[in-house]
Amino acid sequence: MPLAFDSESQRYHIPDTYFLSPTNLNAEEALSVMVLCSELGDGGGLPYYSNARKAATKLENSLPDRLRRRLRRVSGAVEIKLTHSPQPQEAETVYQQLVDAVGNRRSVRIQYKSLFDEADISTKLSPYKLLFSRHSWYVIGRSSLHRSIRTFKVGRILSLDVLEDEFKIPAGFRVERYLRSAWHMIPEEGPDQEVVVRFHKLVASNVAEVQWHKTQQVAWNEDGSIDFRVTVSGLREMSWWILGYGEQATVLQPPEMQQIVVTHARAIIDKYPDNGNDPS
Repeated sequence: MPLAFDSESQRYHIPDTYFLSPTNLNAEEALSVMVLCSELGDGGGLPYYSNARKAATKLENSLPDRLRRRLRRVSGAVEIKLTHSPQPQEAETVYQQLVDAVGNRRSVRIQYKSLFDEADISTKLSPYKLLFSRHSWYVIGRSSLHRSIRTFKVGRILSLDVLEDEFKIPAGFRVERYLRSAWHMIPEEGPDQEVVVRFHKLVASNVAEVQWHKTQQVAWNEDGSIDFRVTVSGLREMSWWILGYGEQATVLQPPEMQQIVVTHARAIIDKYPDNGNDPS
């Protein structure tokens, strides 16, 4: 059944009366779906969780008693914890407007709280793709203000107006190609740079056992520290991660990353009148 277009809301939707044909799931497939939905609690801000939980409940109600008992046993053996990231109602409204804009290839005008620009900005955005990563929604598209493709966090969009302008997504656009080797979501112009950070013994194991970036390499030193090496498309995003480890992290290269960290650290110290010294 094709999607129905609501002329009043200017949105496509699946009719409420549309039901999918039965799907032949085996016992393990059905249990996997229901255990995951059950153990994610209230979803922790995950996209589509509410509807997925409803589907799992319907699936559970269709099981024979033997499989229901097994489901309860398996659920008791599994626990999944996610960082909760509740979204305000305004962000949910903006998200839905972006879904419609992407689907209908319509540009939008946004007011945005930009951390990198350190100001509220206004730009016309052609939204190419919505992406959910690390508990947050992002929209990637061409910004008229920056005259290039940029990443915007949906939760920092202050207001959004859908425009009449239509756009086409460039044939060569791919999210992976756009992100290159960004630390997370924001690639910067210029060549990729190799960053080497020495994490001292207290935190070395915690850093080494996590895959933080697709290019990372870890070398252990005799004193229990590690040299953490990555090649990234931009330094600013990664600098905040390094700062989170405080005195347990030392940037070995490049000099540009050293300067970024030093600048941030000095700005933090300057916020305290006594510059961190005990007044007594």
